[in-house]
Amino acid sequence: MLPQQDAVWFSNQLVSWYQQHGRKTLPWQLNKSPYKTWLSEVMLQQTQVATVIPYFERFTARFADINALAAAPLDEVLHLWTGLGYYARARNLHKTAQTIAAQYNGDFPTEFDQVLALPGIGRSTAGAVLSLALGQHYPILDGNCKRVLARFAAVSGWPGEKKTEQQLWQLAEQLTPKHTVAEFNQAMMDLGATLCSRSKPRCAECPLKLKCRAALTGEQALYPGKKPKKALPEKQSFWLLLQHDSQVLLAQRPASGLWGGLFGFIEFASATEREQYIAINALQAESSEELAGFRHTFSHFHLWIQPQLLKLKCKPDTVQEQSAATWFTIDRIPQVGLSAPAKQLFQQLLAASTGNKDKPL
Repeated sequence: MLPQQDAVWFSNQLVSWYQQHGRKTLPWQLNKSPYKTWLSEVMLQQTQVATVIPYFERFTARFADINALAAAPLDEVLHLWTGLGYYARARNLHKTAQTIAAQYNGDFPTEFDQVLALPGIGRSTAGAVLSLALGQHYPILDGNCKRVLARFAAVSGWPGEKKTEQQLWQLAEQLTPKHTVAEFNQAMMDLGATLCSRSKPRCAECPLKLKCRAALTGEQALYPGKKPKKALPEKQSFWLLLQHDSQVLLAQRPASGLWGGLFGFIEFASATEREQYIAINALQAESSEELAGFRHTFSHFHLWIQPQLLKLKCKPDTVQEQSAATWFTIDRIPQVGLSAPAKQLFQQLLAASTGNKDKPL
């Protein structure tokens, strides 16, 4: 906890800075609503503002409100999300919209406990929606806020640790003013995203520099504490791209788990399993080609993908254990949710079919 006079000074300085320098014209800040704020907060998790803006605009153009989002097929939601990553966010977004449509008649709930109970919404996101859109008095603690608070009060430790996170929440609760809460919370996020950046913070321009402990001691790089490093494990996946004439087979993954609900190529744990699959299904190849393997990195492991393109003489009536598989024409990217590596490979197939030699297979 900080001395109360420092807490008052902090909030006053920050709100004054926001009024002069804060971001006020982002798409979700215009004609503000709980729906827009919620959508932006979910998209902004682990993702920068510049990346989010075009996705947000496409989403709101297609789904004008919660009821429209709830009524849409998950495949369409995932398709519009393709490229943003962390696809559980999109699945939870769709599930939450359906919950709100069913339980609250399509109106975003305004009670904190109701919001917190929705899929994919944690304490900080719930506080952000209610404070930014409705002016309710709740603190927030996203990554930018954690960095600002950790440096200002010299809170050591990695914020992912419960003890450190609790300290930061206590600070956020103490500092968040009852009035101008929307401006204050937006200012916290803006300051962390602009001046108080992870590397090369611009302390000379910061409104908090006179009392920021990290800035006063020149120890900005120590806060917040770094996550303990460990080597990411390596995994392998062997993909099979089945093509017949101008069509290619894509399979939809189970709703939960890695790339849940997205479409991709058939995957195997080993090259042997892939060969057995070809034999069991009596797939007759016109040609077979091992494509260049590549690595796709997740937050918790590296995945090495080794694709094989099998051009078939004839299309099989059924493909074993692929009831959720669909043949798509290679003339444009399918309007379904695709995993990023699957989209990359599909684009190569598309380029090859149109004679674009800039993206050879």
